[in-house]
Amino acid sequence: MSYNTVILLLGSNINNPEKNIETALLELEAKVGLILSKSKLILTKPVEFDSSNIFCNIAVKIKTQFSPFKLLSEIKAIERKMGRTKDSSYFQVYQDRIIDIDIIIFNNLKFISGKLLIPHEKNLYHRDFAREIINNVK
Repeated sequence: MSYNTVILLLGSNINNPEKNIETALLELEAKVGLILSKSKLILTKPVEFDSSNIFCNIAVKIKTQFSPFKLLSEIKAIERKMGRTKDSSYFQVYQDRIIDIDIIIFNNLKFISGKLLIPHEKNLYHRDFAREIINNVK
């Protein structure tokens, strides 16, 4: 059986963000794979949009059997289950969100499609808060 090592970044800034992160982590472990390590939770201001709601963020390293597209499908299902019915790509602008789960690194894969970019360029290279917590789980 082959496993993939993946780094995910989770964020939430409405409806009890810390609890949302906790719920998402439980869902990930139940549906996606074993969490190998976690960064500390950090609080950050919204990036690329204005909101008075502060984000709670965490990075996790997981072990999964899923392919990148199957993993994306499962992550989107978790987001929908938690109440996020449409993501930023639908609105063409960032907004407050109950949960956001991004695939940052998938093994050493470099992959580009209309729905998925690995590695996740913005979070890995352009957002200081993300780079900081991602480096804590590598």
